[in-house]
Amino acid sequence: MLPSDNHVHTQFSWDTGPKASMEGACRRAVEVGLPAIAFTEHVDFTEWGEADQPPAGASVGVRRRVHSLDVDGYLESIERCRDQFPELRILSGIEAGEPHHFAGSVAAVLKSGTFDRVLGSLHSIVHDGRLVYANDVFGTMPAADLVRAYFAELLRLVEGSDVFQVLAHCDYPRRYWPARDGAYREADFEEEYRTVFRALAASDRPLELNTASPLASATLMQWWYDEGGPAVSFGSDAHVPLRVGDQFEVAVDVVEAAGFRPGRDEYDFWRR
Repeated sequence: MLPSDNHVHTQFSWDTGPKASMEGACRRAVEVGLPAIAFTEHVDFTEWGEADQPPAGASVGVRRRVHSLDVDGYLESIERCRDQFPELRILSGIEAGEPHHFAGSVAAVLKSGTFDRVLGSLHSIVHDGRLVYANDVFGTMPAADLVRAYFAELLRLVEGSDVFQVLAHCDYPRRYWPARDGAYREADFEEEYRTVFRALAASDRPLELNTASPLASATLMQWWYDEGGPAVSFGSDAHVPLRVGDQFEVAVDVVEAAGFRPGRDEYDFWRR
């Protein structure tokens, strides 16, 4: 049996389009044989809120389309889908962007409802005094320097936030690595990966294998295992139903080759 998909977006995430559908995602999960699905909608912010911890002097850059999560509508949709798909375990959740910077704002969202799964993610770094999407910085500095700056901020996120349960897409900028610089090589950033992995493992939290990013190698997962990583979470990062559970057969082989095995039950993370 395939593992649970712990990272899925629906019409309630600000960056999805007309094909996004919670009901459609559930139907797809049942079709491909997933035991569970977690709807981890984007929670991002366009300004600093009370009790946030912004980097010194930094403003929030332009974040077009970003809007607040409709918590009530989202949770109502969760309940409808649970009634409609009793054979599928359906988890509520959020993907908290930059939770170490937006601690107060994220806490306010979590207080507004019941969320089973909280992902922590880093999409933005501080550049020229503004918090901007990391992919927008390519071209303004050498690509390798940008990736190293991203990992340095990711380490601060891991060490500076305890609100999230799973670290999502640990090398997000590789999705946008410029072709002119040749292939992205995980080995070029081994020490950066391992430093983040050690910090995450020390907090006893799982690392996500994200199948929307270029699929992590067995070597990368082995680094996670070597640094004491306790578990792996599988996430498609699907923004349309068709991508739910995408590449999970290959992802299972990658994780298994690194030494991780299915957990306590079919809904659990894979563990060492």
